[in-house]
Amino acid sequence: MQQETDTIILSEAVDSDRNVWLAMKHGWATACPNCGDGRLYGKYLKVNDTCAKCGTELFHQRADDAPPYFVMTITAHIVVGGILVLERLFSPPTWVQLVIWLPVLAALSLWLLPRVKGALIGYQWALRMHGFGGKPLDDPEIGLPPAPHKAAS
Repeated sequence: MQQETDTIILSEAVDSDRNVWLAMKHGWATACPNCGDGRLYGKYLKVNDTCAKCGTELFHQRADDAPPYFVMTITAHIVVGGILVLERLFSPPTWVQLVIWLPVLAALSLWLLPRVKGALIGYQWALRMHGFGGKPLDDPEIGLPPAPHKAAS
């Protein structure tokens, strides 16, 4: 009986696919991945528990260390590329490079971090990860063959 219920819930979830790109776009805009109207954050990076507009639960998100990693990768490519181009064209003193690129690095990182985290939360929501799709989809037992019973000795 439990397996039938899990199968029904699983088939209902698969029938209503979520648009990954739209959810990531909403997240990039720091909006609810479901409706795109509600605010994703209550503070700078503090995710709201639920969307005030549509009621979607957002506390399931598990962004962890991925957003800072992506932001570091993006900003490093931009800043290092800029440093190399500026050095090649004008060869300015080190202090000029620092005056230019440290503020760019800080501003770009602070601007990108909530957007990248929002896009990642939208991705998790669209793929029903970490509880966004209901417990049966996160249960590792679903879809696996039953475990063999040990013989009584």
